Amino acid sequence: MLWIFPGQPLQYQPMAETDAELLSLDQLCRERCGYSLLRNEALSGHTLSPQSCLQLSGVATSLYQARRLRREGLAPQLVAEHSLGLYAALATCGCINEGDALELAGRFGTCMAHMGAAKSYALGCPTGLTCEKVESIARNNSVHVANYNTSRHFLLAGLRDRIEAAMEECRHAGAFSVSCFPSEAPLHTPLMEEIAGELEEIVKGISINPPQIPLVEHINQTRLASEDISAFLVEELCRPVLWEKTWLALRKTGFSRYFEVGSGQALSKLNRWIESECS
Repeated sequence: MLWIFPGQPLQYQPMAETDAELLSLDQLCRERCGYSLLRNEALSGHTLSPQSCLQLSGVATSLYQARRLRREGLAPQLVAEHSLGLYAALATCGCINEGDALELAGRFGTCMAHMGAAKSYALGCPTGLTCEKVESIARNNSVHVANYNTSRHFLLAGLRDRIEAAMEECRHAGAFSVSCFPSEAPLHTPLMEEIAGELEEIVKGISINPPQIPLVEHINQTRLASEDISAFLVEELCRPVLWEKTWLALRKTGFSRYFEVGSGQALSKLNRWIESECS
């Protein structure tokens, strides 16, 4: 059985019900991050940007879903992650504890918020163009491809005015759809190296254990070893997410069933797109 952990949700989604597991995670969020999961806001005396809160809600939701699956007697034999889904995936594999997963998301989010306070960044999502065309448009506008999700679905990141120009060029090039939305940081691009030193200092305070369950990473599609995790936590924010390659590599492992462990079904939709091109 495979569990896949998605990245940051597009918007906060309140839980359908409040149970003991959710209350427990809410308390953990309060203690470790100064964040209320149930209200999706920073506690009094704590400063968290809206995007940091969204990132924390995504990690906490994945942790909650993982708890519920295990309570139902389900357990993964293999784990994979997409973008910020890495933190909950590491906790599920026993590499870090849940509190550390939340704290990493919160403290990394604060560093990203500082980037956004200095410059205006955005993400752009073009659908329908080839990889070669999207990469060419990214170069034309001095932005970067952050996510290679399928052969026709990509995410670009960079300065907001340049992303907007890139999306306009994608539209004229025949994209099925384009969307653009603000972001505090240019995730999964070399621009993140600006705060790499700060992120490395945060990671130094986290105790990392060997994975109890194999964890496939989204850059080279290899199984992370404990000695590689600290560096990967920073590296993955500076390099693009190669989800199509990751999903194709996962298919070869021969798993019979998978669960998307988090908010929504974004990865499952991408997987169906990839599968349709393989059939």
